[in-house]
Amino acid sequence: MREFLRIGAGALLAVAIMFLGSLVLWLGTPLLWLWVGSQVQGSTASLGLALLVMGVGVLVTVWLLAVLLGRLSQSHRAHLIARGRADPGHRMLESVLISAAAVAVVAFGVWFLLFAGASPVPLGMNL
Repeated sequence: MREFLRIGAGALLAVAIMFLGSLVLWLGTPLLWLWVGSQVQGSTASLGLALLVMGVGVLVTVWLLAVLLGRLSQSHRAHLIARGRADPGHRMLESVLISAAAVAVVAFGVWFLLFAGASPVPLGMNL
């Protein structure tokens, strides 16, 4: 624990923001653009336009979040190097992205199985 605290408050803050940004990447971006696409399709009755808006929106949002996460990773690296630690590369960003993806998969599974009304066994099948 003592070694973990030697990282510094700035580096820990960068990791926390990276984790939140990663959750936004995996959960917030798809939900936001599905909602925007549904609003576009509902008001214009054009599925093609809705898909175009969603596709462009997702690409731009993911690009912006990737730039932000890359800068946060650089900040984390700079904090560790300033404290005399070895350069970890982008290992923390990779770990945070994988952890946030796992949280997103679990959250989707919980929503799908418990709240969306989905049945794990197709209805009408006799087992």
